[in-house]
Amino acid sequence: MTTTTVFISGANGYLAQHIIKQLLVKGYKVIGSVRSHAKGEQLTNSVKDENFSYIVIPIITHKHAFYEVLLKHPEITVFLHTASPVTFEVEDNENDLLRPAIDGTISALKAIKRYAPQMERVVITSSAGAIFGFNEYFDSDTVYNEDSWSPLSYEQSKNTSAINGYFGSKKYAELAAWEFMKEQTPSFDITVVAPVYCFGPQAYGIKDKSKLNLSMQMVNTVLTLTEDDDIPEFGNIFADIRDVARAHIVAFESDEARGQRLLVATENFTFDKIANIISNHFVNVEIPPGNLSKNERIYKLMVPRYDNSKTNRILGFDFIGIERSILDTADQLLG
Repeated sequence: MTTTTVFISGANGYLAQHIIKQLLVKGYKVIGSVRSHAKGEQLTNSVKDENFSYIVIPIITHKHAFYEVLLKHPEITVFLHTASPVTFEVEDNENDLLRPAIDGTISALKAIKRYAPQMERVVITSSAGAIFGFNEYFDSDTVYNEDSWSPLSYEQSKNTSAINGYFGSKKYAELAAWEFMKEQTPSFDITVVAPVYCFGPQAYGIKDKSKLNLSMQMVNTVLTLTEDDDIPEFGNIFADIRDVARAHIVAFESDEARGQRLLVATENFTFDKIANIISNHFVNVEIPPGNLSKNERIYKLMVPRYDNSKTNRILGFDFIGIERSILDTADQLLG
């Protein structure tokens, strides 16, 4: 039987590394894009598997970014597009967040349609931020599902906060992808995976604690509190990064996932809940114990209600709970 070859963009990302790890365990061949040879060599040294290779694509938004890899590797039949800017330190939301996300997604889809007629499945990483209302757009009465869209307009994404710019970039990149599929009717199918906040350890260990991704930094924020500090009042919805990676694989393996949006969400969290889990299991970590009685009030103030039962049925696996996820993350951060 011929081994399926999967291409993944943004291969050295937090999520992408978990996807790569799981793909290799399942026997797939994987080709990943990175922005430099140095990043590619670092990832290769971490992965240590002959079925993994990388290609350097410095600028994925360029219209010919994926031309070379698709022409050189006609064996690729699955394309996972996980690369997208994740930063809130920007000068211009449109140029730094919105356009890169939209243009990167469309350049990938155009390249696949033109240069990879053998392509069968494409999976795009979006975000629950493309589905939920949040911050000033939070609506406690709405129950969001896989058919919902954030109320954030393009103008609001462009002209307000960097957070709005980021979530807007996910929404409008995804909308552009669905519009492309409708207008261009390519031979491949797409599936969108929209995760919430992701916790869980790095796939291949932490190389530099000063350069943690946003999700791990949230856990680290709690870990670095002192006993006298106030725990920030913040809550949202969580999924373990390993489950989100697994969802990307089901997204192309499952026929039922064709043309679907998968909202990957497991349970609510607050910083107090994270602190409580850590303080109950790590006796040498001196942080505030976390006041769980605050949780329901915080949930009502800022955590969207949702129904992702369709996603859970399609995925068909049991999810990692918040306690295990936080403990695995904290264990790696403390190591």
